[in-house]
Amino acid sequence: MYATVRRYEGNAELADQLKAREGEVKDIVSNISGFVAYYLIRSGNDTVSVSVYQDESGAQQSNDAARKWLGENLPDVAPSPPQISAGDVIVSA
Repeated sequence: MYATVRRYEGNAELADQLKAREGEVKDIVSNISGFVAYYLIRSGNDTVSVSVYQDESGAQQSNDAARKWLGENLPDVAPSPPQISAGDVIVSA
């Protein structure tokens, strides 16, 4: 498995906006090949998403899909790109 973590620093409003459009968000991430799991986290003043896919390709597609969707749907809420961390999942419970 492969995971990608997107952190939008200083942007807790984004979590609220994504929660309000939960169905759209779920459709986008779950329709990418190899989907395993998605989590949206409000961490203090930050919004963090964790996407898990069977392989790196799916995870990269989720980053691309998130960037495109946010640019088209919430450009004023998410004007800056997130910090992205990604890699192989080496322990899972």
